[in-house]
Amino acid sequence: MESTISTIDIAIVIAYFFIVLFIGLWISRKTKTGEDLFLGGRTFGWGIIGLSLFASNISGSTIVGLAGAAYTTGIVNSVYEWMSGLPLIIAALIFIPLYLKSHITTIPEFLQMRFDRRSQKFFSIVTIFSTIMIETAGALYAGSLVLQTFFPDLIMWQTALVLAVIAGIYTAGGGLKAVVYTDAIQAVILIVGCGIISWILFGQLDYDWGKVVSSAPEGHFSVVQPIDDEGLPWPGLIMGVPFLGFWYWSTNQYIFQRVLGARDIKQARWGVIFAGFLKIIPLFIMVIPGAMAISLFPDIANGDAVFPTLVTKVLPVGLVGLVLAGVISAIMSSVDSALNSSSTLLVIDFIKPRKKQITEKEVVKYGRISTLVFMVIAALWAPQIQNFTGLWDYLQQMFSIIVPPIAVIFLVGVFYKRGNGDGAFWTLVLGTLAGILLFILEQFDLWHLHYTINVGLMVLLSTVIFIVVSVLTPAPDAEKIQSLTYKKEFIKEGFTNVPWYQNYINHIVILVLLITGILIWLW
Repeated sequence: MESTISTIDIAIVIAYFFIVLFIGLWISRKTKTGEDLFLGGRTFGWGIIGLSLFASNISGSTIVGLAGAAYTTGIVNSVYEWMSGLPLIIAALIFIPLYLKSHITTIPEFLQMRFDRRSQKFFSIVTIFSTIMIETAGALYAGSLVLQTFFPDLIMWQTALVLAVIAGIYTAGGGLKAVVYTDAIQAVILIVGCGIISWILFGQLDYDWGKVVSSAPEGHFSVVQPIDDEGLPWPGLIMGVPFLGFWYWSTNQYIFQRVLGARDIKQARWGVIFAGFLKIIPLFIMVIPGAMAISLFPDIANGDAVFPTLVTKVLPVGLVGLVLAGVISAIMSSVDSALNSSSTLLVIDFIKPRKKQITEKEVVKYGRISTLVFMVIAALWAPQIQNFTGLWDYLQQMFSIIVPPIAVIFLVGVFYKRGNGDGAFWTLVLGTLAGILLFILEQFDLWHLHYTINVGLMVLLSTVIFIVVSVLTPAPDAEKIQSLTYKKEFIKEGFTNVPWYQNYINHIVILVLLITGILIWLW
């Protein structure tokens, strides 16, 4: 596909780059301490938190992938988007008070406090590796591919490097505050740009939902698929999606760091529930447009070409630039969040414990240096992914290996007070090894279950390991873990004597009703 981008559209994209870079560098002038760099000085309000969670989660590959999947195989994969509200509700009810009252900077720090240093280091190393080699490099690679569909003459490694350098500069300079403020702008651009495409397409189908559904193959608008479905079989909807969502939204430093930077528990809880509402939007502005494209552009052979086709053939001059800026925004949001979270983990979990007398100035210096180093690693690795397509597909499934034991030691660990450091550590080790074994059996065609079902089975196995090892080894100090395990009083934390319309519990009820309504609608 040849580029049909006008000079005006290109000018809009270039202007966007300069605005984001300026904001990041302007914020960097006020970044003086480690808490400023890694947690934005713990000053974030609910609006910034929600918009940043949304923007960091939506990558360029997500936009292209959701539209492409809706076009080729149906809307079943959209459940990962609009059902995100459920794990975000768990985060609001249970983990926000535990994390914020512990005054942690990284999620692995919580494991050290609840269990021991072994679990912290194991989890931190796994998170850094997956964030840089999968999240960051993957975002750069996918982003470069997306941009190449609009600008065919772009060279992969140069595009990846430019994206990495721009995100790396403002992230190293301004830290998390630069990340969340640019994310907020990027989220608005993304929603407006993709929303315009959706509305124009719907207009071309006479604003008739019946026509949208009838133009698609049978079952295209159903999220409950047979057990042999390759995309997402119905057991995986129950056994895998909830745990993958919990890991991503409650234990992933890359995502949860902006919540740790909240002004207080109230703002954090409002922020994650706001993000839950925002996560419903991609269904309407990314997924359904892909499905609507079937009747308007029936001859698109490659699903990845669906979104670029919609942008270049549906939108007028000027709006193409806005939407393209939204796509680039999504790429940058993923990259900047990943770089900042990885540098936070390295400095707080590894450098700071070794250098007991480290000053705030040195913390900032190490944070900025590690951000730039990770930027270079991700930029160098991103172009290599095209040479290992099969391997990269396997790496995406590696999340089904690392997630189950992590989900168990957090979810079970905050309720099961007998759970101890030995139980947590051996759950991580043995649960991960068991996941790798299943992965190997799959490659030799000796195991045939969908990876989402594997997640459910590995969660069950990891739970057994955690409980059995904990029972067979000494109990933890009850007094030490008292503030690190769940209490029912946490539900009202920060929300005593507030008006009904400000109570996050009421917001949760509305969100659950919305998600349930969508599930019934798309059953």
